[in-house]
Amino acid sequence: MTERGGVDEVLAALADPTRRQLVDLLGERGEASATALAALLPVSRQAVVKHLAVLENAGLVTSHRAGREVRFAIRSEPLEATARWLASRAAEWDSRLAAIKRRAES
Repeated sequence: MTERGGVDEVLAALADPTRRQLVDLLGERGEASATALAALLPVSRQAVVKHLAVLENAGLVTSHRAGREVRFAIRSEPLEATARWLASRAAEWDSRLAAIKRRAES
């Protein structure tokens, strides 16, 4: 998968406010079950499980079985790749805007 492809999946997954909340909660807690996360959100456990599946498919979360429950944790690599991509786009626009400013001032 190209970095751009991963960025597309990450941005699509993070477009939903509930999924962004889940990323924040997992970032704070380090690891949690869907049940524990659902207790902190105004959505059902089943909804949390569906959102976590989207995050996992985008590579943002990893899961593992711990006894009878499945525990989820954040993966920072896809977020870092997305941040790099966004920073490169910002740098390009900064350069373009600087060129426009130079032309306008000359």
